[in-house]
Amino acid sequence: MDLSIIIVNYKTYELTKNTIISVLETTESPYEIFLVDNNSQDGSYEKLKSYFSHFSNEASNGKINFIHNPTNQGFAAANNVAIKKSKGNFILLLNSDTIVKDDSIDDCLKFIKNHNDVGGAVGCKILLPNGDLDKSCKRSFPNPKNSFYKLFGFNKIKNSNSDDYNLDHLDDNGIYEVDSLVGAFMLVRKVAINEVGLLDEDYFMYGEDIDWCYRIKSAGWKIIYYGKSEIIHYKGASSKKQKSKLIYEFYRAMYLFYNKNYDKKYSFLLDYWYI
Repeated sequence: MDLSIIIVNYKTYELTKNTIISVLETTESPYEIFLVDNNSQDGSYEKLKSYFSHFSNEASNGKINFIHNPTNQGFAAANNVAIKKSKGNFILLLNSDTIVKDDSIDDCLKFIKNHNDVGGAVGCKILLPNGDLDKSCKRSFPNPKNSFYKLFGFNKIKNSNSDDYNLDHLDDNGIYEVDSLVGAFMLVRKVAINEVGLLDEDYFMYGEDIDWCYRIKSAGWKIIYYGKSEIIHYKGASSKKQKSKLIYEFYRAMYLFYNKNYDKKYSFLLDYWYI
């Protein structure tokens, strides 16, 4: 088995269905799909299981494994359940609000398999429905300096690229090493996961992808942005009805990331910046 694709559903029946269909229609490499439901309680899991029931008992390409979590413990925890059960040499985290285009998964998988120096993870170009780039698909690790630049808009100044969190100065269609990808599409070697560990379940719905990339790079693996392939991301679809929790979890994730990775690296005076 080359690839295990993990898709987490939370009250997004139509979007999740379309995501799975796009995988089935565009991907030829040997793969399995894990559909993990985070206790949606809106009937979406049952409808998805019924819609794709003819795939659940097939040993052929595109087999779908259904997992229902009795409680919603977050994005990281849901993915970890499937990673533990996966058989693939590569793991693809794929958001339930995405559409895979053309041969994007096959191309990214071929790239990482043919480049042994590309160790940890590969991410593709991610477009929003209006055609704009989802800038989180290629970024630097957050730090006090680039956070300050982003907060006060200095990163928007032309030719100001030395502290560019979103790496706007780099070609959207290029191939190069970056610090971090986004969990909406992240292809990771299983051996790298075995070395650095699973996603950190202290993160609920933000930050776990940055933290994972930080650990992967710290272990000496490369993180690659592969701009030759692309998907569409209907960003935030599963969290539109919980904006207050979304905001809370975003800032909580940044606080967790700082305390876990930067607390001893920077001056204690910077604690106030993150708190």
